[in-house]
Amino acid sequence: MQPHSQILIVDDDEGITALLREYLARFGFEACVAGDGVVMRAQLAARHIDLIVLDLMLPGEDGLALARDLRQHSPIPIIMLTARSNPYDRVLGLESGADDYMSKPFEPRELVARIQTVLRRASTTLDGTAAYSRSDVIRFDGWELHREDRCLTSPAGLVVALSNAEFRLLSTFLQMPRRLFSRDQLMAQARGRAMDSFERSIDLLVSRLRQKLADDPREPKMIKTVRGAGYMFNVQSVQGAAAWRN
Repeated sequence: MQPHSQILIVDDDEGITALLREYLARFGFEACVAGDGVVMRAQLAARHIDLIVLDLMLPGEDGLALARDLRQHSPIPIIMLTARSNPYDRVLGLESGADDYMSKPFEPRELVARIQTVLRRASTTLDGTAAYSRSDVIRFDGWELHREDRCLTSPAGLVVALSNAEFRLLSTFLQMPRRLFSRDQLMAQARGRAMDSFERSIDLLVSRLRQKLADDPREPKMIKTVRGAGYMFNVQSVQGAAAWRN
């Protein structure tokens, strides 16, 4: 994590935004605020943002809609906040593209720790070493994964943005294609603590990745479900992956 990372706080509670701006500054973060989706988009257009802290309940578009829209074109990490306590809301937040999820009320120091963790994961490889320094592009079955930009290029040339969790999941598959991964193994790589005990969340993440890869969920050919065991990435060839193993 670099000093003075730019954090965008999207929340219509002025008390919370003022508290967070002051608290984050103690840890070297620069924070700006937005009270709704319109201002959020204006802030994103006006400056570089490293991470978004996004409230679920907002005037106009809610946090879920904003996260889904953002994930269509940007891999910026998202930590979602909500006053709702239903576990299903947490699953919805993760499914919409959030990288982590916290319930209100929350301890500001824990939020700082999670921000640091998400930023660190966004700037490192799966095994925690420095960011990739070799070939940036991994090719498989007509697709290209651009690791620096964290996006896919389809065989037709369309650019597909990935969330950080989707990127980590696909990276895990590509490191060891045609290997069977259990849900626990994939959860550890893709989400870490954000997944907790919500096993269904890895299924939702796999479903999202299948959609990005145009893999028919009724008869998936690329991400195979092995009933009772986990998932296997069934691709014919992977080029450029040697950098992960050297």
